[in-house]
Amino acid sequence: MCAVLGVTRAGFYAWRRRGQSARKKQDRSLSRKIARAFRASGGTYGSPRILEALRQGGTQTSRRRISRLMRADGLRTRVARVYRSNPGVHDFYEQHPNRLWKRKARRCDQIWVGDITYLAVAGQWRYLAVVIDQFSRRVVGWSMARRRGSTLTRAAFNLALRRRHPAGRLIFHSDRGSEYGGRIFGERLRRLRFQQSMTRGGTPSDNAHAESFFHSLKADVIHGVTFADDQQLRRCITMYITYYNRHRLHSALGYRSPVEYERLVA
Repeated sequence: MCAVLGVTRAGFYAWRRRGQSARKKQDRSLSRKIARAFRASGGTYGSPRILEALRQGGTQTSRRRISRLMRADGLRTRVARVYRSNPGVHDFYEQHPNRLWKRKARRCDQIWVGDITYLAVAGQWRYLAVVIDQFSRRVVGWSMARRRGSTLTRAAFNLALRRRHPAGRLIFHSDRGSEYGGRIFGERLRRLRFQQSMTRGGTPSDNAHAESFFHSLKADVIHGVTFADDQQLRRCITMYITYYNRHRLHSALGYRSPVEYERLVA
């Protein structure tokens, strides 16, 4: 074998006696920590969040090294295609201005954003509406139903109200759609003296927080999973929103969870 490999017998046995290098031993230990952090995230963390999770646990390393070890161990994050509604453009929605052109929330319960997405159950669509605090990225209300409409969006909004009790003239922003732009939802906001805001053409980033949540939800726990009934899907969403609010590290929040971020800035 030594002749085939082109090495001397003395060199081969010296290599056998040397064992693993210190670097290799460090890689093995680090790989175990990476795997634990990856599993704890449900397979959703890539190298940036793994890096931050290890740093918070007292382990200093580099993102490049983490990426290399993740590739070697076959640790790949989940990906998903985001399904977006396309309600169309109607002159009716022009009555609601885009109040986020030059505004950004500077405290909790100053700006909420809402949106709707599609989720599949046993070959049929279900509709999920969420309300997110723009400042902390926290999901403050949500609702799921078999049909989309103002009943769905009001249910998510009312849950947010019961949980947060916002004071002052809150801005509620959404994409254009009858679920938000119609009379019933609009009257609900007017009675509360909240300001309604809707996205305009050319400003897709105004509702980016809701879109980002839907992408994370689908990539982390929905994509590739078949749900047999509504109860199974609802249980999955409930668990994920709890995880998203209390544990998932958000790069825009300094790699903190929304709940931790709210505690720090309160």
